[in-house]
Order: sequence, then C-alpha cells, then structure tokens
Amino acid sequence: MASGLELTLLLLGSAVLGVVLFRMLHLPPMLGYLAVGILIGPHALGLADNNASTHALAEFGVVFLMFSIGLEFSLSQLKAMRSIVFGLGLAQVVATIAATMLFGLLLATLLPPSLHVSWQAAFALGGALAMSSTAIVSKMLTERLELESQHGRRIIGILLFQDLAVVPLLILIPSLAQKPTELAATLGWASLKALVVLVLLLFFGQKLMRKWFTLVVKRRSQELFMLNLLLITLGAAWITEKAGLSMALGAFVAGMLVSETQYKHQVEEDIKPFRDVLLGLFFITVGMLLNVDLVLQHWALVLLLLCGPVLLKFALIAVLAKLFGASDGVSMRTGLALAQAGEFGFVLLNLTAGAALIDPFIIQLVLASMVLSMLVAPLIIAKSDQIVMKIAANEWMLQSLQLTQIASRSMALQKHVIVAGFGRSGQSLATLLTEEKIAYQALDLDPERVQEAQAAGAHVAYGDAARRESLVAAGINRASCLVITYADTASALKVLHLAHEMAPALPVIVRSHDDTDLDLLKRAGAAEVVPEALEGSLMLASHALVMMGVPLRRVVHRVQEARDERYASLRGYFHGAGDVSDDPERMYVRLHTVTLRDDAGAVGKRIEELELGSVGAEVTAVRRGKQRLETTPATVLDAGDVVVLRGSGDAVSRAEGRLLQ
Repeated sequence: MASGLELTLLLLGSAVLGVVLFRMLHLPPMLGYLAVGILIGPHALGLADNNASTHALAEFGVVFLMFSIGLEFSLSQLKAMRSIVFGLGLAQVVATIAATMLFGLLLATLLPPSLHVSWQAAFALGGALAMSSTAIVSKMLTERLELESQHGRRIIGILLFQDLAVVPLLILIPSLAQKPTELAATLGWASLKALVVLVLLLFFGQKLMRKWFTLVVKRRSQELFMLNLLLITLGAAWITEKAGLSMALGAFVAGMLVSETQYKHQVEEDIKPFRDVLLGLFFITVGMLLNVDLVLQHWALVLLLLCGPVLLKFALIAVLAKLFGASDGVSMRTGLALAQAGEFGFVLLNLTAGAALIDPFIIQLVLASMVLSMLVAPLIIAKSDQIVMKIAANEWMLQSLQLTQIASRSMALQKHVIVAGFGRSGQSLATLLTEEKIAYQALDLDPERVQEAQAAGAHVAYGDAARRESLVAAGINRASCLVITYADTASALKVLHLAHEMAPALPVIVRSHDDTDLDLLKRAGAAEVVPEALEGSLMLASHALVMMGVPLRRVVHRVQEARDERYASLRGYFHGAGDVSDDPERMYVRLHTVTLRDDAGAVGKRIEELELGSVGAEVTAVRRGKQRLETTPATVLDAGDVVVLRGSGDAVSRAEGRLLQ
C-alpha cells in the first residue's frame, strides 16, 4: 500500500500529464482528470487505491466548488433571468426526475422482483442524471462566443438552476435510505435541521461577515486574509456536517455570505487555486470508481445507459425550451449542450451509493455511462450547428431570414464600415461614424442589445461576423473598412481569414487587449491593431505631460510617433509576480535588465557584434551610472552598464546568456 506522500505524488504527477495532454487536444482539463482516474485506478493499472484518504481529500474539492457557486449566487442575476432559471430550469430538473421514476416504474412491471428499482432509488438516479456539466458547457460556449446568444442564455439559466437544485437534493437523498414508515419523519427532521442551520448562518452570519472581513482586511496581511477565507469555508462546512447535513451545503451558504461583501472578487481569485486543484482530485477519484472490466463485459448495457439518458435529456430540454418560446434551432442547441452528465451528478451518485439505495452493479453501469457522456460532450457541442441543420426543417429558413435582414439593411450601402461587435467600443465607433456622416453596418450576437439598438435607430443586425454568410450579407465586397471591436484573438483570426479570402484589399482594424498578439494579428492580415492597454498608456502619459507643462503640439507629436512605430517604444514591460499569464502558451514580449560584470563577454563590444536579433531579442536602452545612453548598433558596452533587453521570455534568457558569457 502506497504511503501518503507516494499517493499524493502519484495523483499530482498523473494529473499534470493528463491535463497537459487534454489541453493539447483542446479539451476541458476535467476530462483529463477523469481519464487519469480511470487509468491509475484499482480497476485498470491499479497504481492507486480508492480508499477513505483519497475520498476525504477529494470531498474538499466539492466543498470549494459549492463555495464558488455560492459566490456567484446573485439575487439580481436571478431576477433578470427568473423566467429561464425558475421556469425552464425548474421544469428540466423536475421532468428529468419524473421521467426516470416513470422508467423505473415501467421496469418494475417488466422485470423480476430481484431487479426492481425502488422509487427512492429512481428519484436519486433522476437527480443525478438531471445535472449537466457547468465546466464543459460554459467553456465551450465561451470559446464559441455563444454566451450571449439565445440558446446560450437558456443554457446558462438551466445550469444555474441545476446548481441551486443540488442544495435540496443533498438533503433529500440521504433521507431516502430510511424505512418507508420513518421516511416522512426523517425528511421532516432533516428539513427542520437544515432550516435552523441556514437561518443561523444567514441571519447571524450576515451581520458578522462584513464586520469580521473588515477587521481582517485592516491588518493588511494577505496571509491572514487567506487563512480567514479557509476558516470561513471549512468552518461553515463543519457546522452543517455536525448538523447531519452535507459539508457542501455549508460551503454554499458561506459563499453566499461572502458574495454580499465588497471582498467578493478578491475572494474569487484567492480561492480559485484551491478549488481547481482539489476539484481535479475529486474527478480523479470519480474516474477511479470506474470498473473497466465491467464496462467491457457489459458494453451493451453501458451503451444503452449512455444513449438512453443523453437522448432523453436532449428530447426533454428541447421540448421544454420550445414550450417556453424558443425556436426549433435554439431548442435543439440548448438540448444538445445539456444532454451530458455533470459534476454534481457524480456527487449525488456517490451520495446515493453511500446511502445503499442502489445495487453497486447498477451504480457502476450508470457511472460508466456518465463518464462517457462527458467525454463525448465537447464533440456534440462542436457539431451542434451541423446536427441542427440536418434535423430542424426550418433552421435554414430562420438563418436565411436573419441574413436577409442583414442584407436588406446593408443593400443600399456603398463604401461603408462593417463593425464586428456592438458593445461599448462598437457603439462609440458608430457614434463617431454617424457624426462624420459615414455609413456603417454593425453585427452583434446579443439579441437584446440588437433589439434595443435597432429601436434607437442604430444600423445593427443580429449576426456572427466570424461566419462567411454574415459578412457577405453585410456587404463585405462593397465595404471600405472592417473593424473588429471586441478583444478576442481567436475570433479575430477567423474574421481576418474570411475577410482576406473574400475581399483581399479590404483594410481590417482589430482591437486587442495588449501587445501580446499584435504581431500574430498583423501577420494574419490586420491593417492596424489597436492594443487597448498601450492606447490607455499613451492617453495617460499624454495627459500627464500636458499637466507638467509640456506643449500640446509636442505631446501630440510624441503620441503619433509611438503609433507610427507600431508602439515599438512601448511594447514589452517589466514583469512582476502579479503578471504571470493564465495561459503559459502565450509568449509575452517583456523587458528585462542585465548588469554587465567586469568579466562579462559583452564588455568592450559593440551591440551589433552581439547579434542579439538572431535569438529574437533587442537592446532598447543602456544606462551607464546615472546617464541613459542614446543607443545605436555601434554603442560600445562597458563594465557596470545596465542593458535593457526586449523580447519573449526565452529570447531574453538567451540574450542574457550571450551578454554575460
């Protein structure tokens, strides 16, 4: 049996390899955790045991996940989406549980008594199957720029209700294991305890939380803030556990309390590492539960349990979305996105297994089908457009109608500007174009924004600029310019590819967050790239210079000079601890200083002799004592000089080695 340290190293090493592989395949890391758990579990390679220690560690992942959901619990958000959340979301969960119970009742009439599934077991299974994967779906919607689409809003609303529905299910499922004669009393007692605990936490906790956090923050210690955060999360989980309820319920309430304070966003950032790592370990333990031999022996049953619930959830959600006013295409996209199992489905299934409501054999089959459904979910969502086009008879007509509306608005336009995205930047651009009497046609994917803007007289239509048909309808071949106003490099590259293919001479202006992808976008065909971070720096500097008495003409000249140089003098910056990129694959241009020792190889050499350009770096400045030298290729370096390098992280490291060797 492996020691605690060996088990921890095994889990961490396997998790790293799994996440790296799945990120290379552009799949959610959660699927990597599940695959790793299956591989190293007792039913495959047998490298790790599915024991109490791993379960105890993994349970903290669920605790921090519920805490994060509590942080996001917003009464204003619920109020804005109440018809979707408490209408469509409630109907989906109830309908899925009811359908599962009905199916269990049907089986009872067909199968021998030894294989009957009780209504309690069917209810618990229905609750687990009603959940969908927030992690997978939200990531896919974000990457596909569909969060604000009609189906995207419905999907997020249903996911939000599913998260809320977990709270009562965490109370109900353990109570279902009681004898039928004691069930009512058990449920009543559990509900009473939950009510008392929640009232105590919410009433007294609400009064104490703000004062306590303010007291802690005044100490100005990040370490104390983090310790306090862990104490509150785990303390609330301990209170509910001692009351005979779920630890996750207490963590959810703690998150709700913290969300009402002004420290919510700081807490979200601080808790993220704990949540993601521990939740990853939870998914590894879920994968370890999967008996691969059992799946292979009963592959037909597993396939049936995979296809059955997925098709059932797809049909239920699509029909319900249709009943709540969605079109056929929107209904089907909503159903396809939510047809898979979810994170909380595993939590509820583990709770069901612990309560001995279902035979372990059935638990294994259901678990296998849930894991497989999550593995295929990204593929289903990626192909949802093609699936809907083939199934929905009127989808082509609706999309054609949208394109016709765009075309009818832009048909009379010549030499106009196509504005991709009608957010704040797009609307500001449209205002200036209107004042200059320049025609424009904007495309946006937020239906409410489009409707309101159209009512106000703006020339905007619902459409995706990353689709060829939308650009054609907007008159790309007659346009004089295309402006991408949202800072999303992946989508901008798609638009640039289409624009270059359909109208090679059309200038395209792209907005970006910073200078990270400036060269990439330029190579893709952008005529101009406007990094908002650098433009903000220019505006800040220009106002500061004017305030210091520098003539306005000179300030304008310096700003224009920086722009003409493609921001060369501003690109790159000295990185600090807070500047670590979330995505290590992105190579930020950075500045780095190197002090030349007496024995440095660059001492006595001209900058051009060092050939730093061959390693992708350049010298932007040299400081000698208190003097900043005018740097040219012929500048001779001396001992004690401070050389400022610019380039990617790797390039700067290689250049530093060349200077010092």
